Amino acid sequence: MSELTHFDDHGNAHMVDVGDKGQTHRTAVAEGVIRMRPETFALIAEGKAKKGDVIGVARVAAIMASKKTAELIPLCHPIALTHVTVDFVLQKEKSAVVCRAACETRGQTGVEMEALTAVQVGLLTIYDMCKAVDRFMVMDGIRLVEKMGGKSGHWVAPDATL
Repeated sequence: MSELTHFDDHGNAHMVDVGDKGQTHRTAVAEGVIRMRPETFALIAEGKAKKGDVIGVARVAAIMASKKTAELIPLCHPIALTHVTVDFVLQKEKSAVVCRAACETRGQTGVEMEALTAVQVGLLTIYDMCKAVDRFMVMDGIRLVEKMGGKSGHWVAPDATL
């Protein structure tokens, strides 16, 4: 594993200089899951949550969050995203909702943080919209599953189900 890039020679935090890096097409895919009680899952699946279309609102929140990543993560570069998709898979047998976000840009740095931020905020939005009926929801498994572009090329998590 290479050295940490967000620290200078004196150990001070700094924003990485990407000025000399070439612009390439870069993509990243992240995923995560929120588990809940079966009754809560049914409200989401049937569209009967009191606050409305949980999945629709979570999708918009995730996309918005991906565009705000540099404002949330102190050393992230602001990135001009060219495409963002957010999908949700309802897993009835597990009373769970999987969120998968894919982000793209043409630039000098990757979009992993944007994809991860989208997933986390999408799941947090589900939690927020359903917390009145289920405060025991658990979010986990938030991770990068694929990235392409830049010096490191194409990477896929060994257990990814793309």
